[in-house]
Amino acid sequence: MGIVNVTRDSFSGDGLADSGDPVLLALGQARRMVEEGADILDIGAESTRPGAEPVSLGEELGRIVPVVRALHELGVPLSVDTSKPEVMIAAIAAGADMVNDVNALLAPGAVEAVAGSPVALCLMHMRGEPRSMQENPVYDDVLAEVAGFLAGRIRALEEAGIERNRLTVDPGFGFGKTVAHNYELLARLKDIAFLGVPVLAGLSRKSMLGAVTGKPVGERLAASVAAAVLAAERGAAILRVHDVAETVDGLKILNSVRGEG
Repeated sequence: MGIVNVTRDSFSGDGLADSGDPVLLALGQARRMVEEGADILDIGAESTRPGAEPVSLGEELGRIVPVVRALHELGVPLSVDTSKPEVMIAAIAAGADMVNDVNALLAPGAVEAVAGSPVALCLMHMRGEPRSMQENPVYDDVLAEVAGFLAGRIRALEEAGIERNRLTVDPGFGFGKTVAHNYELLARLKDIAFLGVPVLAGLSRKSMLGAVTGKPVGERLAASVAAAVLAAERGAAILRVHDVAETVDGLKILNSVRGEG
């Protein structure tokens, strides 16, 4: 899953909102990612980095809908990274194939916004909200609490009439978790995969990698690829990444070790 950030304040420094024509820039970046091997594109218009301020509904709609429409020509599924029900509805109408919600469809009206559509859904675990989520997050058992939350959201959506085969879960690396919490989740990711739906892992360029390597965000390529391969080895079905070509190379080595060519 290639990341297309139509934001001003992405933690990774790749936001396109203030760089010329964001739609043309997004199209160029997305085309390159597809050529490099991206199977799906994730379009976000509101930063969810630690400390991020919310974006207004009008601004998020104005950023994301034109990009969804433009990227249709690439012929790959399009995911929208949003927690606002109104944005979900507009993006689906514009042709989005997936809703990727860091808030796990907990906002009032979010479940209703997607229930009547056929789109895929990704439910992420987050403790708190982006502005405050990294202020001393505490768990008794991070894996049990994250898995329990995700299992509960799966049940809630099934009870709302949403088929299980539409669902994916994301443990939310970096979202209300310490460095130690993040690495425990990565080490035990197979236990999240046992929930019976595909797992999405988003580790690319994150601060948990910088905490170990000492590298700033622009120098975390090697660590990002290593983390992606480890996540895939532990059962992740979707890897959300900034650096598609390099991650694809890493997965080719993993698949060769597995005897999958």
